[in-house]
Amino acid sequence: MDAERAHELSVDCLALLAGLPPVCRVLEKIGGGASEPVHLFGLTFPNRIGLAAGYDKNGRCWPAAAGLGFGHVEIGTITARPQPGNPKPRLFRYPPAKAVINRMGFNNDGAARVAARLSHQPGRGHRRIPLGINLGKSKAAHLDQAVQDYLASFSSLADFADYLVLNVSSPNTPGLRALQDEDRLRELLGAICTANRSRATQPGRGAIPTLLKIAPDLGDAQLDAVLTVVSEFQLDGIVCTNTTVGRPAGWSGTLETGGLSGAPLRERSTEVIRHLAKASQGRLPIVGVGGIFTVDDAKEKLDAGAALVQIYTGMIYKGPFLARELAKGLRKRRAAAST
Repeated sequence: MDAERAHELSVDCLALLAGLPPVCRVLEKIGGGASEPVHLFGLTFPNRIGLAAGYDKNGRCWPAAAGLGFGHVEIGTITARPQPGNPKPRLFRYPPAKAVINRMGFNNDGAARVAARLSHQPGRGHRRIPLGINLGKSKAAHLDQAVQDYLASFSSLADFADYLVLNVSSPNTPGLRALQDEDRLRELLGAICTANRSRATQPGRGAIPTLLKIAPDLGDAQLDAVLTVVSEFQLDGIVCTNTTVGRPAGWSGTLETGGLSGAPLRERSTEVIRHLAKASQGRLPIVGVGGIFTVDDAKEKLDAGAALVQIYTGMIYKGPFLARELAKGLRKRRAAAST
């Protein structure tokens, strides 16, 4: 089956499951051994495994994620304006390499429509697991309009998020990665943090934990510059990493353009986590993403300095209950290490 069509069908199925809360609760009880609470950003995560952004782009099926064993879920990437994304085909599987290449281009319904959908779903304080919302730049917005574009999405969606992620690292929106440059990043984070502080003064609202999602293709000096800006604005954490435009040595896939995810990304994403954890002296919470298929893969990210991890490509190849398997495996490892 075409990879994108398979993706759409799986989202449809999980959206049906999300509409059956009693069934979701039964699934949670069956997988109860996956619980190992983590307290971060003022939130409680039932376990360390999350569903990465890119799967539930429009907030349609995330309420079912807890039933699959996830400890949090991140929807999006969502842009201020609705957009269809890049021309198809734009999603390609490479099973021998346990990899995927995508050039989706932030196809989504837009912030206003997703906000309307979230308004009819479990709200903050009434969810089984924390909900992250990943924000990106609309393709139609010029780079000089990026700050206002992100602010528009922030305004529409902050009320529904347990935490927010600013995605400045997708390789599939022209110019987006330029927002990782120190000056542009400072401008963006300054505007978002100002808006977030303003929320804290409004009755019934409050500042939303905000993280930055970065690319694996940054060099050490660039990573240090990003860390400087993140620290300056006291962001709550970093998501490491997005997909890579690089192709590792020995890559035997085609030359399709787009971001590469899955097993070939594992080593580099772990290197980025380790660098940032060391440079920040472990004070900056990190969410590790990239090439997680096994308990050993997840533990590698945590040992490198991540506090939480997220999966997506691994679930494509290993099935919908991979999160439960990983969470149970990590719990057993920790229990064995403490005896």
